[in-house]
Amino acid sequence: MATPPLKNNNDIIDDESSIDDDQEEITTQLDLPSSSTMDDNNITIMQEEIMQTERGNNKRYIPLLVINYVCLFIGSVTSSLLSKYYFNHKGSSRWVSTWVQSSGFPLLLIPITLPYFLNLTKRKPFTDFTTKMVALSISIGFMLGINNLLFSWGNSFLPVSTSSLLLSSQLVFNLVLSIIIVKQKLTFSNVNCVVLLTLSSILLGLDSSHEKNETKMEKDKYFIGFFCTIGAGLLFALYLPVMELVYRRVYCYQMVMEMQLIMEVAATLLASIGMSIDGGFSHMKVESERVFEKGGRIYWLTVTANMVTWQMCFMGTAGMIYMTSSLTGGICTTALVSMNVVGGVLVFRDSFNAVKAVSTAICIWGFCSYLYGLYTKNSHHHNHSSSSIEKDKENEMIPIINPSLTR
Repeated sequence: MATPPLKNNNDIIDDESSIDDDQEEITTQLDLPSSSTMDDNNITIMQEEIMQTERGNNKRYIPLLVINYVCLFIGSVTSSLLSKYYFNHKGSSRWVSTWVQSSGFPLLLIPITLPYFLNLTKRKPFTDFTTKMVALSISIGFMLGINNLLFSWGNSFLPVSTSSLLLSSQLVFNLVLSIIIVKQKLTFSNVNCVVLLTLSSILLGLDSSHEKNETKMEKDKYFIGFFCTIGAGLLFALYLPVMELVYRRVYCYQMVMEMQLIMEVAATLLASIGMSIDGGFSHMKVESERVFEKGGRIYWLTVTANMVTWQMCFMGTAGMIYMTSSLTGGICTTALVSMNVVGGVLVFRDSFNAVKAVSTAICIWGFCSYLYGLYTKNSHHHNHSSSSIEKDKENEMIPIINPSLTR
């Protein structure tokens, strides 16, 4: 009877490694559920875990977050000042002011196509786009167009400082809608921030009659501007959590900009229809040559600069929502209110009485309290993650013996 050949040490090691590989493959198959059995909640949880990992490990996250906030900062402040500059020098078309807020959408092709051409990503622009995502983007774009129109009406009748502080009232609605739509958790820091910023707007409202008389503004126009600005704030408060909900189905920053591009195209279409009915396009030429006080060259420079700054503002807002949350995006936007107030006072010599000073101080106080809350939350999360890693390292030091190999 033939005796089977003896295995040398290398063969034994190869068998043991093959057994380990088989066990690892079985374990992987057991741990990872198939895509057919995963529901929406599991997908959302996995996306949140991936985002948390990217925040901690991806070196591009912090620079991209800073870039988006810088765009939001520059775009928010300069667009408000340029819009007011347009109306102060006898620019009168609110449709033009609405149209420039979204008509700069071709500029979004830069963050969409640049990563692909620089070989920073292998994903081609506008891939993995579904019909549902396009329909959602168009619908939200029309809502954004209405919001732009309300903002233009409000900004044409009110001083920059007043309209900016009134827009901060959207934060309380943003918090409520975030709780309903995206299940935002209530904490002391975000509730405290919302209360303080709302109080800032209430103080401004109590001082409105003084400012109205001071600027010799008609009563009807003042209240039209007041309620249009409040309406714009409400729509913006709805826009933020809706976009956070939509972005949960998006897996990269590039897709965020692509959806933003589609929304801007829809908003531009709505504004273009309104301008065509009202004769806005032909009015732009007449307004630049005969009406605008600074002449045609400054007119078109103002319009072009406004198109660029508005796209920076919307780009920064979308990026903040995607990389943080709708509430954080709303709070960062509201925090720029104080800069708009200062800009209105410095550039247009808007009145800055004691009530506005207190309102601005409360606004800054609320934002700082929210930042402190985020800092303490992130510190607690970091300490918890560190303790979990230490426990995992201790568990890895315990040898795991396969019972079949001990027999």
